[in-house]
Amino acid sequence: MKLRYHLFAASALAVALVLAGCSKKEEAPAQQAAAPAAAPIDPATVATITGTVKLDGTAPKPVRLKTDSDPYCSKAHASSPLESEEYVVDKNNDLDNVVVYVKSGLEGRTFPTPTTSVELDQTGCEYKPHVVAVMVNQPLSIVNSDQTTHNIHPTPANNPDWNKSQPPGAQPITDSFAREEIAIPVKCNVHSWMKSYIAVLKTPFFAVTKADGTFEIHGLPPGDYTIAAWQEKYGATEQKVTVGPKETKKVDFTFKAS
Repeated sequence: MKLRYHLFAASALAVALVLAGCSKKEEAPAQQAAAPAAAPIDPATVATITGTVKLDGTAPKPVRLKTDSDPYCSKAHASSPLESEEYVVDKNNDLDNVVVYVKSGLEGRTFPTPTTSVELDQTGCEYKPHVVAVMVNQPLSIVNSDQTTHNIHPTPANNPDWNKSQPPGAQPITDSFAREEIAIPVKCNVHSWMKSYIAVLKTPFFAVTKADGTFEIHGLPPGDYTIAAWQEKYGATEQKVTVGPKETKKVDFTFKAS
């Protein structure tokens, strides 16, 4: 009888403990304090970064491209054959088509997406320009200025792949990319020699070098930054730079020829 009583008492105690535990409300996890918003950029204090990108060494000779698979393209380049654009340098070894951008130093800031579109043309059976840069979600307008059918086929790693045909006289194709990616290769499945790159960036602080290898990045708030330069064959390199209010700082990059 005593054993039965003790068993009953132990069972009752266990049930009471379970009910007491269930009756307790779960404590809400402590909310993390939101990071303070970055101070607005004062237009009166913004800085500028300029520079030149060069190639150290001899650039490989451009490869002549065969365009005879399409009569229109072949005729367009009968007197001026197309050449590859991987290494575009001038007489001073300045590099064209290099993407220069602020890689770090703008954390905590957000920037509005431009509503104006950036144009990528298919003209003379080439993509022009060879390298374009846009912000995340900024419209990219693809134009076919040729009297032959092209298609635009970006092959991204961090964004969805798409492939669209564009016959002569067709309306521009407008699309965008939701994630940063430097840089997305572009090809034309109709003309295998046609290649281009699209750099997609989170901030508006970027540039693509001109034919003389120069670039300018305007409107930076004073601060410490990592500036990166990307070239399709030589990869990326970067430098640290500090800019003060209204300061213009020169940052030059050099890629070594393979």
